[in-house]
Parts: sequence; structure tokens; C-alpha cells
Amino acid sequence: MNSTAIKEKKIKGSLKEKSQKLMGIGPEDAKLTKSYMAVAFIALLIGGALGLLQGLERAGLLQLPHWFNYYQVLTAHGVLLVLVLTAFFTIGYFYAGLSHTLGGLLPQVRKMAWIGFWMKVVGLVFAVVPIIQNKASVLYTFYPPMAASPYFYIGLALIVIGVWMCAFGAFINIAKWRKQNPGKHIPIFAFFATGVFVLLFFGSIGVTIEVLTLIAWSFGWKATVNVLLSRTLFWSFGHTLVNIWYMTAISAWYVIVPKIIGGRRFSDTLTRVVIILLVISNIPGGFHHQIVDPGMSQTLKFLHLFMSLSIGFPSLMTAFACVYVFEKTGRKLGGKGLFGWLKKLPWGDVRFLAPMIAMIAFIPAGAGGIAQTSNQLNQVVHNTLWVVGHFHLTVGTSVILTFFGISYWLIPYISKRVLTPRMNKVGIVQTIIWTLGMLFMSGAMHWVGLLGSPRRTSYTTYGNNATALGWDPYLIFLAVGGTLLIIGVLIQVFAVFHMMFFAPKGETEFPIAEAEEPEEKTPMWTDRWGLWIVIMLIVVSMGYVVPVVDLIVNAPPGSPPFITW
Repeated sequence: MNSTAIKEKKIKGSLKEKSQKLMGIGPEDAKLTKSYMAVAFIALLIGGALGLLQGLERAGLLQLPHWFNYYQVLTAHGVLLVLVLTAFFTIGYFYAGLSHTLGGLLPQVRKMAWIGFWMKVVGLVFAVVPIIQNKASVLYTFYPPMAASPYFYIGLALIVIGVWMCAFGAFINIAKWRKQNPGKHIPIFAFFATGVFVLLFFGSIGVTIEVLTLIAWSFGWKATVNVLLSRTLFWSFGHTLVNIWYMTAISAWYVIVPKIIGGRRFSDTLTRVVIILLVISNIPGGFHHQIVDPGMSQTLKFLHLFMSLSIGFPSLMTAFACVYVFEKTGRKLGGKGLFGWLKKLPWGDVRFLAPMIAMIAFIPAGAGGIAQTSNQLNQVVHNTLWVVGHFHLTVGTSVILTFFGISYWLIPYISKRVLTPRMNKVGIVQTIIWTLGMLFMSGAMHWVGLLGSPRRTSYTTYGNNATALGWDPYLIFLAVGGTLLIIGVLIQVFAVFHMMFFAPKGETEFPIAEAEEPEEKTPMWTDRWGLWIVIMLIVVSMGYVVPVVDLIVNAPPGSPPFITW
């Protein structure tokens, strides 16, 4: 190809990219994201209703029937909200952003995303049907030696492989853009997407191996399973998944929220370094979920304590960057005094309010995570409702409220509609109700957990034991929080589908903030993803090779499958 043809191709690509940004997302890309969002919020509706039933039973206010018991509800609640809602939202959100920032999705990438979509939907059906039949009441963690129907595990495998399809589709689209734009940095939103999909793929390899083993075990092709190895493989994925949601949320904190408040995003270099650090340090952090597990040396546990705590460093960098942007923007808008800038922020805009409350919630959530990462403190809270409260504060508040805030501009953007003042007020009300619900629920869970109330169990007084009876008032607050949350779910689902199909037609912006000016040039080494993936794999090997080899070579006696329900 001669130089003239190359130049024309670059001009054509540049014009396509500019027109895409001016006219909004193309109809085929919009349909893809809309489908992902529809499944995500239907999962929220069903999973939220199951969560209410679970909360009422846990508080002793409701007795579920034997044909749909507490543990079925708990398993379905976890699968729908922890796997389906988050995966479908994350993929739909990032694919819309890739379409916007890279000038549209490639046809083959769009096809891969649709294949991934239907694989995940079929996998969901495979997983949910055994739960309904009471053949898979193994909870979200599906720990062996409790054994579910093999079709439950097949469903989980299909969901993971569907996610891989989407991850590789994103990699192909980004690689094509880089080839067409030599010497340019990957756009910051696409850089976030790269980090998230890298973690989604590499972080889920361990759990996929585990699930394939459990399929053979549950079919009876394999007599026993190595329980401790299975738990280890699960948590190589379990905590990484939490930080994938966290990285998805902070993509909005760094890139979207500054634009909404009329500011600029903090240092482009720091943003990219934070993403790189989260990717490199993330996967070995899952071991702190196994601090109380036998069969692992104290030396290994201290190593993983350090690896888990290292994730806090990029989180502190994020806290500084966000507060800096808020203060600078607030003062630019006329804020005076020590905290006058706070008053100038757009608290009446749900696109800001929801993620802002999410950020504030992450302060106690992060502190709770440090407590659970510390060996001695973990001994106190490990098998208590404290852990469930922490999970609802991190994921249910910091992540999900950010997702809700995103939906108030993303859904109108992909639907060629606008956010009306009335719907904005609906969003404000929903955000307040959700915040109060999580405050009651998560607060009660934290407190009653410190008093010893266990997780993973339905309501019981343990023979009217005085200690167990002392938990009851806190469990009532848990039920109150669950009731407020289902109201929030109903409002949010109504808002999403109203904005998708019934809001006034119009153009909505995909809000991406520009970097600060004057801005130092971002070094090109930040875009060397091959290097960062190699370093990530070295860190993962440091954390996992020795214990995994030890668990295989010196394997404890395997366990046959047990059905305890």
C-alpha cells in the first residue's frame, strides 16, 4: 500500500471516529449494549426480590416453604446479582464506551459479543433450573464437598466462556485501533476496558479449571475432589471479581464524573498507573479469604497478607485524585472557605449524586476490607454476618450505586433519548432510598456479626440461647434495610426501562472528561500491555505456584460429593 493510500485510510478512519462522536452510538452497537443492560436489570429485579425473601427469613419474620427454601433463595440471589447483573452491566457499559472512543465496534467483535451474550444466557438457564429444582443449593461460592447438579456447573462454565468471548472481542477492537493509530495512546476509557477484560480473563482461569473438575466429580466420573485446592482456585477468581467491579466503578469516578460536574480529570499518567497497579496486584489478593483454612503455612499467609494490602495503595491514589478534582472544580465554580467547594457540586444531579455516595461508602468499606485482610481480626469476623455486611457495602453500595448513576446517562445515550428533570428527581429519590436501605442492612450485618451471628444460615435461636436471642433486634434492622432496597430496585428498574423505551427522543452525550491543562505528556510505556501482563503473571506465580503444587503433590484425602439439603 503506497503512502497516499495510507494517508487516505487514516483520514477516513479519523472522519468515521469524529462522526461517531458527534452522532452518538451506531444502531447495531446500541442494540448490543441495550440487550446487555436489559438482562442486567431484569437480573436485578429478580435477584432483589429474592434478597428481600432472604432478609425476612434471616430476621425470623418469614418462613419460606420447603419447596423453595432459604438456601435455594440464597444461591439464586448470589448467582443473579454477583454473576449476572455485574457481568452483563460491565460488558454492556464497556462495549458502549469502546464503540464511542474507538469509532465503532468491528463487525467480528460485535458478533463475538453476541455469541458471548447467548452463551451467558444459556449458561444462566443451565445454572438456575437446578437451583429451582433444589439440586444446587450450594450458595454463591459453591464449595465442595457439597455437590450441585452437574448442569449447574456446566451453566457456570458457559457463563465464564461467554465472558471470555467478550474479553477477546475487546482486545481485537483495541488492537485494531492501535494498528490504525501508531504512536497514539489508547483512549483512557478503552485503557480501563483493557484492564478490566485482562482481569476477567486471567482471573477466571483458576475457577474455570475448578468448575471443569466439579463437572466430572458431580457426574460421578471422578470419585473424589481436592477440597482445599478447589477453594484456592475459586478465590483466585472470587476476590479478583470484586476488584473488576471496583475498576469498572472507578472508571466512572476518574473519567465520567469530572465531566458531569464541569471539571477535568486528574493526571492521565496517574490514572493509567492506577489501572496497571490494580491489574498486577489483584489476583493473589484472593488468598486472604483463606486465612482460616488449614493446610497452608503461616509464611504463605503472611505473604498473601502483604499482597492483599498492596491493593490499598492504588485505592488511596484514587481517593486523592477524586477529591482533588472535586475541590478544584468546586472552587472554580465559586466555592470559598475550607469546605465551600462542596456546596458548588451538583448534588441535585443523580449522575453525580449516586457515584458520589458510592465513593463516600468506599471509605468504611475499604477500612473493613483491611480488617478482614489482617490475620488476627479475620479470626473474629470470618464466618459472621460482618463479612456479608462488608460485601453489601463494597459491592451493593460503592459498585452498584455507581452503576445506577451510570445508567442515568448511558441508557438515554444508547436509546437516543434524554434524561428529563422528572426522571432525574426519580433517580435522586431512588438513590436516597437505596442508601438508607444499605445503611440499615449493612450496618446491622456489621454490628450483629461482631456479636457472633453466623453467615450462610437461616434464622434460628439455637434452642433459645441467650446470645442468639440478642441478635434479633439487629436482624429486624436487616429486614427493614431489605424492604427499603426492594423499593429502590423497583424504582431503578422502572427508571431504566422508561429511559430505554419511553423517555423523549433526543441526543445524550457520552461524558468523557478531558485531562487537566497544562498536562505533562503521558509516557508511552504505560501502554505496553504485554509487559504489564507478563509482570502480572510473575506476581501470580509468586503467590500461587508453591501452594498449588503443594496442594497437588501433598494432597489431602479427596472427598466424595455430599448433598446436605
